[in-house]
Amino acid sequence: MQIKFARNAMRLASVSVLALAALPAFAQTAAAPADSGEIIVTATRRADTVQNTPAAITAFNAAAITSAGIERPGDFIGLTSNVNLVETQNAGNAFVIIRGITQARNSEPSVAVIVDGIQQVNPAQFNQELFDIEQIEVLKGPQGGLYGRNAIGGAIIIKSKAPTDELSGKITGGVDNGFGYYVRGNVSGPIAENLKFRLSGSWYDTDGFIQNTFLNEKADPIKDLNLRGNLLWTPAEGLDVDLRVAYSNLQTQALYFNIVNDVNDTSLPVRVNNRGQNDREMWNAALKVRYSGDWGSVQNVFSYDRLTEVLTGDAFNFLPIRESLFFQFFGFDLNQSQYLEVDAWSNELRYESPADKPVQFTAGTYMVGTKRFISTGNMIDTGAGVFPVFRTPSTNALNPQFSFLSDSQDNFAWAVFANTSWKVNEQLRIDASLRYDRDNRENTTLTPTAFLPNVPGFPQGRTGEVRERSFQSWQPKVTITYKPVDNVTLYGGWSRGFRSGGFNQTGVGGVAASNGIVGVNDVFNAEVAETFEAGLKTQTSDKLLTFNAAAFTTRTENSYFFVFLAANSTQNLGNVPLAQIKGFEADLTLRPTKGLDINFGLGYTDSEIKRFSDARRIGNELPLISRYTLNAGINYVTPISDDLDLNARVDYRRTGRTWWDVENSTSRNPVNIVDARLGVSNKRWSVTAFSQNLFNEIYNAEFSPGGFVFKARPRRYGVEASFNF
Repeated sequence: MQIKFARNAMRLASVSVLALAALPAFAQTAAAPADSGEIIVTATRRADTVQNTPAAITAFNAAAITSAGIERPGDFIGLTSNVNLVETQNAGNAFVIIRGITQARNSEPSVAVIVDGIQQVNPAQFNQELFDIEQIEVLKGPQGGLYGRNAIGGAIIIKSKAPTDELSGKITGGVDNGFGYYVRGNVSGPIAENLKFRLSGSWYDTDGFIQNTFLNEKADPIKDLNLRGNLLWTPAEGLDVDLRVAYSNLQTQALYFNIVNDVNDTSLPVRVNNRGQNDREMWNAALKVRYSGDWGSVQNVFSYDRLTEVLTGDAFNFLPIRESLFFQFFGFDLNQSQYLEVDAWSNELRYESPADKPVQFTAGTYMVGTKRFISTGNMIDTGAGVFPVFRTPSTNALNPQFSFLSDSQDNFAWAVFANTSWKVNEQLRIDASLRYDRDNRENTTLTPTAFLPNVPGFPQGRTGEVRERSFQSWQPKVTITYKPVDNVTLYGGWSRGFRSGGFNQTGVGGVAASNGIVGVNDVFNAEVAETFEAGLKTQTSDKLLTFNAAAFTTRTENSYFFVFLAANSTQNLGNVPLAQIKGFEADLTLRPTKGLDINFGLGYTDSEIKRFSDARRIGNELPLISRYTLNAGINYVTPISDDLDLNARVDYRRTGRTWWDVENSTSRNPVNIVDARLGVSNKRWSVTAFSQNLFNEIYNAEFSPGGFVFKARPRRYGVEASFNF
């Protein structure tokens, strides 16, 4: 296995060198243009430059966000080596895969997402419009000791722009070939002495890009509204009170799958007879209070979130009624509905010692409570459309209920944590952190008795049944950093990450077994990943050349995988008992002249299932993992008059072969995407033409067990203009 890994790594390294030589105009951008200064990051809970931070980290400041046209999480993830985003039809599900640690529907995320110091509780919060953002940091590898909950694969830290001392604002508008239009804007300034505000928002409306040939219309129209407000009050020296509120409302269609055996088959058009709907509404409010002095600082963050989502559309096999498989056998077709409602609160209390001491430490507590209701089911498709089903089975004669499952969950988790950093001397630093997490989960079966699965030989659920389970783990992390000279940083360490287990809907274990599916039960186990990592960071004194590299090996127990059970239209999680993941990433930045940045990135991941209940799957790749990512690109800014600049940028990404299920029944061929932007700007305004997926690469964004594929968005292009005031 090691020989195979080394041989493949050498091949990829050779291909990478050739690609860099042949495509100098394509690059991964992780930083702003050279004249904008170094990015200061806080991913390791202390402020430092990227080059001095002992971690594999990709950072984007405001200039890079603007130049790259980053509007959604997929945009910056596409510029980051060894990190992928699997976009799905369900707006609340976009899976982050980082160094082989995967995510699945209705699962806990693979990374901790922290927005303005507040950890997102619900994974559906992640896949939103990004606007008015100051900085994004992507931190790879388990970060449980630092960021705790769900930081098993890493952490994504997003910082929005802060309220300003003077009244200012910005508005951006654009059109694309959807045909769609969008508007984004912000305004900020003082309200009174020691009190400042910031308001920002975005609106996107498009007809869509993917054709439904049966209904003769687009299958993916979008209406997306996002609003955000921030009040910052400093009533006394050292005391900051930060109040934030946010609202999001997304309306689109859903469940327009194709069924294929080969994920590379893109020949089938979308032909569902039901438009379906995917309506998602989210509310968030957070209060952050921080008090600082010579003794350090104390901070408390309280957050509340509410999410509701309605998902309806066609059912298997996603064809018009009389062509459907179900109609051929039984004389009628099915459609489906899912309703999700989540209320969550969280609170973190943290003490941090002064930052100017040789030894720094942090200690704190974290709590989170979640109440979730979910219902799923099939209805008989009479051709009158599909109507949403919420908490009780449908009584609509136009959409009679065929199957129905509903559960509620009441979860409470708590954690205690501490970390310390000891600067032994100017060359040597030791960082250590430890966190203990305990998740208590309670699931109540709300499915009416008549709809409960009844599989002989398996335990039968009952209406009102309460199941309880607790999951807990220690999450240690140790990192040693050595700087032999000023421009070289060497680091290495060991860490453990933890992700809680939970409940599938009642009775799915028996349904899965009766359909020959192994590894799926009514309860899925917690995942634990242990990682060893070593890295190198170096930069020339004139910042002409920057080179960073890291290698890692991860042993993961109970890795998640996803299974859709067509028999009862449920989305379920299973576990791979043991797997091994190995890989590396390397990033290079060249700044040959002022205004010109040429960047290159390569990430490689090799996974192997070591233990599984079906021995035939041992030796297979883990689902959703791509063998490699290759990024290259260029960003060029040059003056064309006394007050006018030309901005040109091209980004290229190649995502290597990708596997989708534990059977490795199909794998997607490498996908090549090119994005480009060209514009002019001065200090007050800008006009930019853009294209995403410039060469219109046609591929499937997702494959789910059972042959479900979702078409990726084809080429998108348009023009936008911005004005600052």
